[in-house]
Amino acid sequence: MKQDELLAGHLQELRRGTVVLACLATLGRPHYGYALLETLDKAGFSVDGNTLYPLLRRLEKQGLLTSEWNTEEARPRKFYQVSPDGEVLLEQLTREWHVLDGAIRALGQGEPDE
Repeated sequence: MKQDELLAGHLQELRRGTVVLACLATLGRPHYGYALLETLDKAGFSVDGNTLYPLLRRLEKQGLLTSEWNTEEARPRKFYQVSPDGEVLLEQLTREWHVLDGAIRALGQGEPDE
């Protein structure tokens, strides 16, 4: 397996594990699906639409997002925003992300386990 393919596979796994956190962090303000894809991409967090749209529906079903249709424009759009439960989960996941980041940094610096 080529090094590029190996890296791509592992990056995909890493992103898959963090896409929920990225979405919750972004959806403090309402976004519709395509705008969310663009926002994430501009931030350097590229996500495929075939991954994002089912994820949005799942997070909404879990009560972590709310949605509202905007029918004022020519094309109706469904806007998503973090719910109160989603905000709680975002705080928890962010805290855990920082713990994991610290642990990885410590391991990379060869700190002894105690």
